[in-house]
Amino acid sequence: MPSNDSVHTLYSDHHSWLKTWLRSQLGNAADAADLAQDTFVRLLQRQQPLRLNTPRAFLRTVARGLVIDHWRREELHRAYLEALAQLPEAQVPSVETRELLLELLERIARLLDGLKPKVRQAFLLAQCEGLGHQAIAERMGISLRSVERYVADALYHCYLLRYEDEH
Repeated sequence: MPSNDSVHTLYSDHHSWLKTWLRSQLGNAADAADLAQDTFVRLLQRQQPLRLNTPRAFLRTVARGLVIDHWRREELHRAYLEALAQLPEAQVPSVETRELLLELLERIARLLDGLKPKVRQAFLLAQCEGLGHQAIAERMGISLRSVERYVADALYHCYLLRYEDEH
């Protein structure tokens, strides 16, 4: 686990640079400041000690992952709002319900982020489209055994993440 001193030094030496780099990526100072903070919070949560020869390259790598997550959330939010706009007015959920649904969608997206593409695709075909394993195998052009393994891997992945969230 990195010491607070090493993260503090990294923060003191590179926070301003990181925030500037993030602003160039995002075009938004507020989001850049948030993601810069999130980068250092992530470093404080690391289990491995920090041994950095190129601290800015390391920070850029960590921050780039957060930027990608940010863009995914933005795209998810945009798609959700577009879907809501298609609903008849009588079916549009309340503001509170919309926020809860968006939070749920973000949690689901985070659960699926760690999956390999084929595992994610098989899992979504099973869970969202209700396809059986044989139908998934045919659609994806893979063996039934592979589908079974992919779906099991996805379920196990989600279980582990949910278990981590509770503890």
